[in-house]
Amino acid sequence: MNNLLAVTETILLFTTIISLIGISISLFLLLYRIITGPTNADRAVALDSIGMNLMGVAALMAILVVTTKFNDVILLIGILLFIGTIAVAKYLEKGVIIDRDMD
Repeated sequence: MNNLLAVTETILLFTTIISLIGISISLFLLLYRIITGPTNADRAVALDSIGMNLMGVAALMAILVVTTKFNDVILLIGILLFIGTIAVAKYLEKGVIIDRDMD
């Protein structure tokens, strides 16, 4: 039984490390897309994807460290990501974020 548990822990460690490497490569490619994106919409999508990748990194770190403290961080990143996406979409659509009617 102990041998099976050790094998399971080893498999979990290797898969989380491989996933972290994959997300790191994805982050570098998305950073390149932000710098050289042909349009502002491409840059906005890349920023949104970076936020989702950061949520994945926090989840994988929670698995590696074996704690539930990162769950709050994942929720906070998700909320800020949603608000940021709405703000960028509104800016791309209208050119302003806060409408001020001075009538």
